[in-house]
Amino acid sequence: MNKVITYGTYDLLHQGHINLLKNAKALGDYLIVGVTSDSYDRGRGKLNVRKNVLERIELVKQTGLADEIIIEDYVGQKIDDIRRFGVSVFTVGSDWEGHFDYLEEFCKVKYLPRTSGVSSTQLRNDTQMNYRLGVIGTGRIARRFMPEVNFVAGVEVTSVLNPDPSQIKDFEKLHSNPILFTDFDKFIDSVDLVYIASPHLTHYDYAKKSLIAKKHVLCEIPFVLSSSEAKELYGLANKNKMVLMEASKTAFFPGFNRLVTLVKSGVIGEVVDIDSSLSKLIVDKYSRELDESQAGGSVTELASYPLLSIIKILGCEIKDVKFYSKLKGGVDIYTKGVILYDKAVATIKLGLGIKTEGSLVISGTEGYVYVPAPWWKTDYFEIRFEDQNKNKKFFYGYEGEGLRYELQEFVSCINDKRSSSFKLSMKESILISDVIEMYRKGDKVTIIN
Repeated sequence: MNKVITYGTYDLLHQGHINLLKNAKALGDYLIVGVTSDSYDRGRGKLNVRKNVLERIELVKQTGLADEIIIEDYVGQKIDDIRRFGVSVFTVGSDWEGHFDYLEEFCKVKYLPRTSGVSSTQLRNDTQMNYRLGVIGTGRIARRFMPEVNFVAGVEVTSVLNPDPSQIKDFEKLHSNPILFTDFDKFIDSVDLVYIASPHLTHYDYAKKSLIAKKHVLCEIPFVLSSSEAKELYGLANKNKMVLMEASKTAFFPGFNRLVTLVKSGVIGEVVDIDSSLSKLIVDKYSRELDESQAGGSVTELASYPLLSIIKILGCEIKDVKFYSKLKGGVDIYTKGVILYDKAVATIKLGLGIKTEGSLVISGTEGYVYVPAPWWKTDYFEIRFEDQNKNKKFFYGYEGEGLRYELQEFVSCINDKRSSSFKLSMKESILISDVIEMYRKGDKVTIIN
């Protein structure tokens, strides 16, 4: 049998795709079509894909041209697939001319002509909504966020808000294109979407005002510092049919999503323990992170990421939480949290005045997952077993600062009219705020001298 294989994203399936598939099928007796996975697309920086992999597979299936459909999930898979399926011909569109010549060692390579006048890029541009994005805050996170916006189609930062004129002027030296505001009402009238990167204690007020003004909101971590505030804001977003999303960038990284999927599939058996750590040494005693009046401290500053890793895997049904903290200047410079579930236990270790290995270890009845520091960037992890010959390593790159992934998901939710993302749900976000609130109230907190 003469087998032919081709690959593509097949987003917004159009006549050009169908023509390519017809021509590919004519090259042999059996056509295998590889559809790129969501994580693979995101890992190589392709963020403008509209439909998820299952929807794209269904579109290819409906053409009736594919004898077999597979998922392309990693770099180098083409060679593996050619060998595994005994492929005679690899084919792809002529816009990739020369790019896959290395495959000629394994099979014949054929570049097929593209259909002129139609492309996925053109269709996206023709149907793309363009949004004016307003950034609230001009600090470190906002400055890292600005260049990331350039990689997400349909979004442009048009306005920046900071009520402090001196900080606005300092920001203007780096970014002169957006209109700079010190007045919220004038700012909010100039935008469609809002990204909040202001100090912690301002998040609730800015988010509420933005939602009342019927603007979609992407808010940096910690989202808010109490579950009641979180519930109110999500309720307001639903009432006004706005998208409200917590900008916990780890939740949207390709590698982290793959990790969660693998663990939930049972690859290490039943999860019994999770140990998640994050620390950074703050030497400036006057910094915001160590300022009690600005909600400083290890828990408010760092807990969102470790809590995310635990909740995404063990769920939201927490039975008990206990904290152990070392204080300095009224804030916790170190906190260990013990989180109890019915059939598992998890720990978080957080530090602004202590340094620890920033790793993530997920222990199961059949093996464990090890994610080295900095685990919250999740570009590499290992699944380890008693039999070391079964160990597997996974590599998932991410582009830039990684903030583009959260923005892309935010925009996708708006375009697809989804109220929230499964990558970080409303329920999960509220629970993270709830655990932070428990600590701030002093519930079950033991102070270490």
